[in-house]
Amino acid sequence: MKAPDMAKPPPLSIPVGTEFSVRVTPKAARNTITTDNDQIRVYVTTVPEDGKATAAVIKLLAKALGVAKSRLVLVRGATSRDKVFRLE
Repeated sequence: MKAPDMAKPPPLSIPVGTEFSVRVTPKAARNTITTDNDQIRVYVTTVPEDGKATAAVIKLLAKALGVAKSRLVLVRGATSRDKVFRLE
């Protein structure tokens, strides 16, 4: 049985209006989200070029939060592994 491309992310609970930091690992073996000591780590299989990894991170975070992708705003870190998002 083949594993699905996007593993089901763990549910996250972040209040609306909150800014939160994320550590991104592109070119990972699978798409997943982990939380270690209040640090959110997002692993995506896409390559970090032309915003592809950031788009994959937004898609995965939106699914984990149960919100639309348009409600996640990238505040800082467009080209960095350390990103800050705001949930609107």
